[in-house]
Amino acid sequence: MSDILVIGSLNADLAVKSPRFPKPGETISGEDLQIIPGGKGANQAVAVARQGVDVAMVGKVGNDAFGNLLLDNLKKIM
Repeated sequence: MSDILVIGSLNADLAVKSPRFPKPGETISGEDLQIIPGGKGANQAVAVARQGVDVAMVGKVGNDAFGNLLLDNLKKIM
């Protein structure tokens, strides 16, 4: 049994670099797509695990590449 149980969100943040901030209604191209695991609950669980505490995470992910990324990330850290 874990010492701490975190119930919360798991999200995949999609971030791109752009040459400048777009004007209202404007579409510009970006580059260097990054997919960053996160979510308030997942971030808290990772922070606790990095302190050496036994933690478990309860959340819901989709049956897709993002869901697999989030689960793999938690398994690697926790």
